[in-house]
Formats: sequence, C-alpha cells, structure tokens
Amino acid sequence: RDHVFGALIILCPAKLEVKDKGSLISLITSDIELLEVFYAHTISPICIAFVTSLICVGIQVQFGWIYGLYSLFAYVVVGVVLTVFISKQTRQIGVEYRKEAANLNSYVLERGLKESMQYMDTDRRLSGLNKQTSSLANCEKELKYFQAKTISLTNFCVVLLSLGLCLIHIYMNSSIDSMIVSGVLQISSFGPVIALANLGSTLSQTIGAGQRVISLLDESPMVEEVENKEETDFKMVDVSSVDFAYEEEQILKDMNLNIRENEVIGIQGKSGSGKSTLLKLLMRFWNVSKGSILVDGLNIRSLNTSNLRKNEGYVTQETILFHDTIENNLRVAKQNATMEEIEVACKKANIHEYIQSLPNGYKTMVEELGSSLSGGERQRIGLARMFLHDAKLVLLDEPTSNLDSLNEGAILKSIYEERKDKTIVFVSHRESTLSHCDRVIHMESERVS
Repeated sequence: RDHVFGALIILCPAKLEVKDKGSLISLITSDIELLEVFYAHTISPICIAFVTSLICVGIQVQFGWIYGLYSLFAYVVVGVVLTVFISKQTRQIGVEYRKEAANLNSYVLERGLKESMQYMDTDRRLSGLNKQTSSLANCEKELKYFQAKTISLTNFCVVLLSLGLCLIHIYMNSSIDSMIVSGVLQISSFGPVIALANLGSTLSQTIGAGQRVISLLDESPMVEEVENKEETDFKMVDVSSVDFAYEEEQILKDMNLNIRENEVIGIQGKSGSGKSTLLKLLMRFWNVSKGSILVDGLNIRSLNTSNLRKNEGYVTQETILFHDTIENNLRVAKQNATMEEIEVACKKANIHEYIQSLPNGYKTMVEELGSSLSGGERQRIGLARMFLHDAKLVLLDEPTSNLDSLNEGAILKSIYEERKDKTIVFVSHRESTLSHCDRVIHMESERVS
C-alpha cells in the first residue's frame, strides 16, 4: 500500500484527472487487500507443505528408498505440477474478474444516487447496475467452475497416486503391516499439498490484482519532477503558441498570452474552451503538447518543481478538506504558519468570524471531505489557504462561485489589495468578479482572442 501511494504521489495530479476513478479506488482498496491475503495466508501453507512433505518422505524411506522417492514424486505432482497448471488455466479468468469488479465499483461510485432519484432515473440506473452485476456474476461463475474442476482433478490425482503406492508395495512383496502404514501415511499427508493445489485457482484473482497494481507501479508520470535546475522570481509569464490535447481531445490550439508582473487578468469563455486547463498548464500539472510556457524567459519545464509550487497559488472550484481540525486544514498551505498568520488569512477570506463562532474555534473538527461545512464555507477556507500560502502568481478558477454577493465583495476587495506584490489570473463567468481586472481575455474553443 505504501508503494502504491508513493507511486500515486509521483503520478499525480494528472493521474487523478482520469475518467475511471472507480477503478483506481478499487485498486488501492480491494486489490491491495487481496495481495495482503496472499502474503498473510499463502506463504505459510507453502512452508507447511514443504516441511510436512519432507518429514513424510523421510518416514517412507524407512520402508525402502523406492517408497520415499515415489512419495516425493506424488507430492511434487500434486503440490507443484497441478498448482502451476491450474494457475495458468485460471489466470486470465482471475484478471477478467478483477477488471469486472473494478468496473462495477466505477459504475456505483460515479453515478449519484440522489441525482438518479431526483430525476426519476432509477430504472435506467438499476438496469445498468444489473448489467454490471450480471457481467461480474458470469465471470465469477466461470471462476467457480474452474475451482470445482480443480478440486475434482486434485482428488483424482490423490487417489490415483495413493493406489500407485499400494501397487508398488504389492509388486515389491512388502508385508501387510508396512503396506497399510505406508499407504495410510501417504493418503493422510496429502492435506498440505492439496491446499497448494487449491491455491492455483484462488491465486488467479490475486494474480489479476497483482497485475493491476504492478501496472500502476510501472506507469510513467506525465510530468517529471525537476530538481537541481533553474529558479526564478515569477515576474512575467509568456504562453507562446501552446497546443494541448487530453488523449484524443484537443483542448487548446495555438494559444498566446502574456502575463505581466503585478497585473490582474480576467479570463472568460464558454465551458470547454480550456480556461481551467490553462491554469493547470501554468501549474505544470501537465506538459504542453506544443509550444512553450516561459517564466521570466525560462521554460517552465526547466524550473525546479519546488520553486514552481512555492511561487504559484492555485484555488480550484472545489476545495478538498481533510478529516482534521480547521487549523490543520489551513496549515496545508503553510506548515509553519503562526496562529496570527492563519487568522489574518481567514479575515481576508471573510471566514474568521464564522470559525470563531464555532464551539471549538479553529480546533473544530471537519468531517470527511468537508461534509460538515457548506460549499461557500469550504470555498472560503480554500481562499484562506491561498492567502496563507502567499504566492507571487495566484491562479483563481471560479473562486467565488459558491458565495453570495456580500461575501464575494469582501473577498474580492482583499484579493485586489494583494495586487501590489502579486500577479493574479482570474477565471470566472461573473462580470462582477472581472470588473476590476486590468484586462479581460475572452477564450473561444481551441483558441484565445
């Protein structure tokens, strides 16, 4: 789990922009749990089977070396040959099963139940859920069928091999006593190696889970971290002939924009024109497909990532809050901030008085994903983070979309007061938000005008 989260840190934030988030959630939960079961409950049976088989072979040797050799052969057939054969036969089914399970998780997670009920879309949703469940059930049925075949094949081999030992005793004219003791020992000692044979089918899911995890660990990040290279003061930004496409979808084409120091720029445009994408490119969440973004004449790709993150502040439409105190949620922006700095930032975001009114003030716990706060309160905490971070280039993506006009006016006043030592880029549909900008850029689909 630690390795997977380490990989996600390197792959993010671009990795979290993928459409199939349900599959990713399935990977970091159920797939890893399957691997945990493998390490906890599979390795020990292998050790038990190995030790038990050696002891039994040693006992069989007392009756004669041929009996010990035959017992070893029998254990290898059941515990190794059958296990490998079954594992190969069921591997693809296990991979498909994990894939179908991830698809079902994705379907459930990415379609809101409340919205389906509100718009009376429950029949279609139920139909889709039944389809996904049926697909998973069919895959599981096939998996169970192979497991049943595995048990039958294993039991048949055990009986056949035990019978073979008895026939060897008869051929060698062994005594009745030795034949009975050796035969009973042989049959009763197959338990641990039978467990190994059964693992061949149960491991198919684990192999499927492992392949999904390994594919994530082997995935190359879309944007590499930059260290020990150039740094700058973030005074001017030039977007020059930039193209950007996400997979096959062209988002920006031949875009040019010059952002001067201490300038406040507003960006307007229709949904899908690439406004938010532009801010993410300035943050270097992705690399441009063509063209370049220059900061003080230096290509953004050659700047140290730490320098980039330090000097850029980004406020999105959705503020992510953790299950922690309000104070600690604010400290995400500046770990060593004093309480006075936190309060000043909250006053600028017009959220200080509200926090003070809570029973525990800044020590108040925030529920998971910020569910205990309204959309406007979460957004103001996000803006407080921005003020606390104190970056030189501030990128604001619909920063007041969840606020009423009174709160919006107070926050915009604070933002514009910061312009003396900051460069600010606004993305907004509201004329009131952009009315005090030095200039407003109108973005059309695939280009800027």
